[in-house]
Amino acid sequence: MPWQQDHITIYGKTLPVPRLQVWMGDPGAHYQYSGLALSPHPWNQTVATIKRQIEKISDHQFNSVLINLYRSGQDSNGWHSDNEPELGENPVIASFSLGATRRFRLRHKYRKDILPYTFDLISGSLLLMSGATQKYWQHCLTKTARPVEPRINLTFRKVATT
Repeated sequence: MPWQQDHITIYGKTLPVPRLQVWMGDPGAHYQYSGLALSPHPWNQTVATIKRQIEKISDHQFNSVLINLYRSGQDSNGWHSDNEPELGENPVIASFSLGATRRFRLRHKYRKDILPYTFDLISGSLLLMSGATQKYWQHCLTKTARPVEPRINLTFRKVATT
């Protein structure tokens, strides 16, 4: 994988992304988040094969994937929603995990009376987020002090192409 250590802007500060990543997809499947503009690398054979299998299982078509490498428990992904305009109103995101088990959390954006959900994503897990999930919920993969092996997460999406 052509891993990159990108930089994002959060609350006006530019910081390194706390993980390595690759944006892969169809030509024209550009994606932007937190001040970062990503142009797709072409599909490689392995990722394209995984994509086809996930499309069969999920009954959804995807034209891009953000692949994250969490090198250790110190690599993370903070609270966020995948609600960028190029994803459309109610995007479908298929999140496929390989490697170390990591804790995944979901919390409602507006209703503090709804307790957050916490569960472990083991290697081979497929989490499908659809409907109004991104509109009403945030998710994260928090840091952990316990030693963990690397984890690769592939989040398949369909973005509006240019």
